[in-house]
Formats: sequence, structure tokens, C-alpha cells
Amino acid sequence: MKILIATEKPFSKEAVSGIREIVEKNGHELALLEKYTDKKELLDAVQTANALIIRSDKIDKEVLDAAKELKIVVRAGAGYDNVDLEAATANNVCVMNTPGQNSNAVAELVFGMLVYLARNGYTGKAGTELRGKRLGLHAFGYIGKLVAEIAQGFGMKVFAFSPSLARDPKLGEPHGVTACQNPEELYNNSDIVSLHMPANAHTKESINYELMSRLPEDGIIINTARKEVIHEADMVKIMTERPNFKYATDIPPANNAEMAEKFAGRYLASTKKCGAQTAEANMNAGLAAAEQIVAFLESGDETFKVN
Repeated sequence: MKILIATEKPFSKEAVSGIREIVEKNGHELALLEKYTDKKELLDAVQTANALIIRSDKIDKEVLDAAKELKIVVRAGAGYDNVDLEAATANNVCVMNTPGQNSNAVAELVFGMLVYLARNGYTGKAGTELRGKRLGLHAFGYIGKLVAEIAQGFGMKVFAFSPSLARDPKLGEPHGVTACQNPEELYNNSDIVSLHMPANAHTKESINYELMSRLPEDGIIINTARKEVIHEADMVKIMTERPNFKYATDIPPANNAEMAEKFAGRYLASTKKCGAQTAEANMNAGLAAAEQIVAFLESGDETFKVN
């Protein structure tokens, strides 16, 4: 079987070498399409591929229709909103992600951003400490659990909301987390909120003025999830009303220029999404993708199927 790595933003050489070893020792062929700049290159490359490993590359209906031999796509990472799941299902293509492989990298970034904001960008202006502060985790998957672990090292009190925690609050106890029954309760009990939910019909623009206004006047929101979950106009509104409110995001919003100009010193955005941009995460996600493809091709294993 031919396994194609199609990455506009390539894996490290070490990761590609590890993927190749997994693929070839199991009797499959590895092909590479890296740093492509034209969609036609991708359309041409997928025509003979049986399996596809991607990162943030967009796999839409046109790509899936062109990939006549394709059986599986694995998104090396947690988020998979760059893959058209409906079109994949229509083409009988299994789609997977690699949950947990980038989690530590993202969790550490949360605190990199949080300390930066809490200390006013290291300008020398008096900031605030994290010890004793209440951290709310909006969603509680792989990343949320690691964020909770790190937060306790800072001496923070950790609250969390997710549907699973609402059903069974005891799930938070091994992680030192107090479960909340709904988002409103979470924001009422937090000084800082860290977002970790996917972008879908239920979450898009769900972080709105009503929720954010439940935080203290000097509340902080850290977004390492997806930009679509933020109601951007409402974020501008609350930051305009509250001169001490702060926001950091790993995903520059559509109104990034406006935010940077209006809220300099209390707004931070990565130049592009970098939560998973560590050598370790790059390697872990790539190797996991290769292992999952091999297991699927050889035994039909669909453990991480998302469509």
C-alpha cells in the first residue's frame, strides 16, 4: 500500500525518518509531498495514495474525490476540522486524529501565555501571581488534564466543565479538579479560563459576552483551541469595557489588527498556530499517525476514527 505524507508545513526530518521506518518495515511504500504551494500538487499526489498523513492541510471534497484509491486519512494532531468528514464518509474513507500526542506541548503553551499576561509582558509594570488564583478549564480532555496538573504546581485552584464531568463529577477528583455543571458555573468560579474545546456547531462563538462577563473585571482568557469558538465582537466589547481584562490566543482572530491596536499590553496572539510546534509533539504525532495507518490497513483497527 502507498502511504503519502502531504504536509505544506513539513514534519521534522527525524519524524519523517521514524514514519518511514514504521511504514517500510510493515511492507508499505512511503511517498512525500512537502512544502507544496499549489493545490494541484496535492490533487495529483493523492490520486495513487491508499493512505494519507496530514497536519493542518485542508482535505476537502475535491481532494477526496480525486483520491480514488484512498482508504484512510490521519490528521497528526488532535483537531480535525481541516478534513471534510461528510465527503470522506461519502467516499468510504476513514478519518482519524492522534489524540494526546500534542497535549503536553499545548498545555505548556497555556502557561507560557498566562505568565506573560499576568506579568504584563515583562515590562516591569507590577503584575499578579498565579498562586491562589482560580483556573477554569472549558473542556477536560487530554490537554485539560495536563493543564490541571501544571496548575497545581503553581498552587492554583482548578475548576472544569465538560459534558462528561457534568454527568460524573468524580472524574475530576484524581486530577484535583472541582467539576462544574455548566459553563456559567465555571466562569462564575474562575479568575482565568483556558479553552480546550473543538470547533463545531455547538461551540462556535459560544464564548460570548454573557459568559465572559461572569469573570472578574481583571479576568483572563487563554485560547489554545480554535479561533471560531470566540465571539470576536463580544471580545472587543468586554475588553473595551474592562481596561484590565486580558486575552491570549494561539490562533490569531480575523480582527487581529484591531485587537493589537486597541488592547496593546493585554492582548497576545501567536503569529500562527504554534501549540503543537515542539520537536517532541512533531515526532509523537507523526509516529502515532503511521502506527494507526498500519494497524488500520492490516487489521481494520478504527480505534481513533472520527467520522
